[in-house]
Amino acid sequence: MGVYHAGSRAVQERVGVRERADHVGASIGEGIKPIAAAFLEAQPLLTVGAADPSTGAVWASPLTGPPGFVRATGPRQMSVTGGVPASDPLATALAEDGTLVGTIALDPRTRRRMRLNGRLRPTERGFAVTADRVFANCPKYLQRREAYEVVAGRGGGTPRRGRELSSDQAEFIATSDTFFLTTVHPGGADTSHRGGNPGFVRVASPGELSWRDYPGNSMFLTLGNLAADPRAGLLLLDWTTGTTLQLTGEAHTEFDAAGGRRVRLAIREVVETPEALPLRWSAPEYSPANPPDRP
Repeated sequence: MGVYHAGSRAVQERVGVRERADHVGASIGEGIKPIAAAFLEAQPLLTVGAADPSTGAVWASPLTGPPGFVRATGPRQMSVTGGVPASDPLATALAEDGTLVGTIALDPRTRRRMRLNGRLRPTERGFAVTADRVFANCPKYLQRREAYEVVAGRGGGTPRRGRELSSDQAEFIATSDTFFLTTVHPGGADTSHRGGNPGFVRVASPGELSWRDYPGNSMFLTLGNLAADPRAGLLLLDWTTGTTLQLTGEAHTEFDAAGGRRVRLAIREVVETPEALPLRWSAPEYSPANPPDRP
């Protein structure tokens, strides 16, 4: 499979950016360059996404550890020490050889992010991913958080599961400035980042939320995946308390006459885990690229 499949091409054609997408797509490679390896090794947080082999549901999950827990161990291999708890929706997928995963390392301190997609292999200490795609993204819509601390004693509370959002979870989403989004296609999985000023994600009902798709790199990997396969997984996290909110469902993109785009997610399952992450980050400095949201 080339850089783009039919889903991405269809969205590029509709928006009129196919030529630009071809230019930007040339930056996608299979190898982990030295600057990318150094970036990975400095991160305390990695988000990984995949489809649960038992249910087909797509999820995004966070992994944390001291810098160095994620590192490049070969020209096309990323190794991770540790994993997710047994209660995590992706526990089965991340223990299965050959799982197609999408990962993103995002550093709020520098507004840098790197995506690596490939095939997973469990190891004695965690897992490794053989890369099919490695690329960086621009800092657009990424909130700066200057520092973090590790909070002792946070081990993750009992997950709360449901089929729709509670009022507290809806408020959590409405005040969020960042989420991670995993989508899939026949040849793999991809995990990306979405950001904006609080309120950029709107809860329409306990079973549906939406967000406006802001202008980006014109590749339309995420929207292209959704055009081919509507399954999606979202991860939101409280950057102060470490609480995580994971959602899975089906998403579709609405295009308006003015060229705008809004993605709507029909929620199928919700998992909230109190104090899941030991990291406590400083207050955000919102990205100057964040537009004011509109209906």
